[in-house]
Amino acid sequence: MITCKEALGQVVNMLVVAGVPDADIDAWYLFEYVTGMSRSSYFLHKEEEIEQEQAATLVKLAEQRAKRVPLQYITGSQEFMGYSFLVSPATLIPRQDTEILVEEVSREANGKRVLDLCTGTGCILLSLAKMCHLPDAVGTDISAEAIETAKSNATRLDAIAEFYCGDLFDAVPTGRCFDIIVSNPPYIPSAVIETLMPEVKEHEPMSALDGDEDGLFFYRKIIHEANKFLANQGRIFFEIGCEQGEDVSLLLRENGFQNIRVIKDLAGLDRVVSATLVK
Repeated sequence: MITCKEALGQVVNMLVVAGVPDADIDAWYLFEYVTGMSRSSYFLHKEEEIEQEQAATLVKLAEQRAKRVPLQYITGSQEFMGYSFLVSPATLIPRQDTEILVEEVSREANGKRVLDLCTGTGCILLSLAKMCHLPDAVGTDISAEAIETAKSNATRLDAIAEFYCGDLFDAVPTGRCFDIIVSNPPYIPSAVIETLMPEVKEHEPMSALDGDEDGLFFYRKIIHEANKFLANQGRIFFEIGCEQGEDVSLLLRENGFQNIRVIKDLAGLDRVVSATLVK
């Protein structure tokens, strides 16, 4: 038998050897996930023996993380906007950068009908549903597994939203019109995918990452078709790559959108584009 301290140290070493970034942090999250111990409890009991079954489970999960499986896919959840979301290999892992998008939309969403395209876990739409009064909240995704995850998250958070499987607007029920369209679409240029960290390029769904040759494929498609589903004076919000602000703004301008704004994230990089449709 080994102590809690020794078990945690073993996991740290495994992750360090595997080249996992922030190995000590991830090791702690795995330890906490398996044992249920808080930091304070750990320091009180670190010299005590860990249960044999827990030690074995901890090593097994550490082996997965050493293979660069994302921590969130191992634990099955990720915090976003203060809420805990279920994740799976069929969904993009919610990221802190996307909270900028939700914060921008939330300033205008109260009482508005919102459509979320490429919804994934549903983290954007469900966060808005929890934060704002949305009389109509609809999310679509091409992945059936992602839609099931989003529905599970709606139940988990006791949030009211509808989710439909299909390609962007194709999944929207006939006759629906919205005041706000929001999307964090795949926007990484195909050639850049290979340069990403192993956690991303080898484990997250390619359909949620690859934005085709220039990364703008889904922006073009959404912007071109948005007129059919967005009310007059309706608003559209996109998360973008840090070098895509000018290109996405131009696409919006060419398709009748006005009041185009590019919003920067906390690092000073372009992160969100918003615009108004004038019919």
